[in-house]
Amino acid sequence: MSYTNPDPEPERTTGLEPGGGVPPGETPPAESSLPEAGPRETHNPTKGWAKGPLTLILLLVVVVAAFFLVYAIMLAL
Repeated sequence: MSYTNPDPEPERTTGLEPGGGVPPGETPPAESSLPEAGPRETHNPTKGWAKGPLTLILLLVVVVAAFFLVYAIMLAL
């Protein structure tokens, strides 16, 4: 099996200056930013908790807190 060097030979590569530098204009321009990369989105759902599940969780927390408050009062009597 023979080994071949994947790097190009600097003497035969176009666009290289002596020493391996690249002159201005030989490299492609930089990419544009990512927000412009995809299609335009017209439907953006809201982020965060919906009102229904949040209300149920808060109600459950209040009921559990009230239970323990009443339980503590009954133990103190």
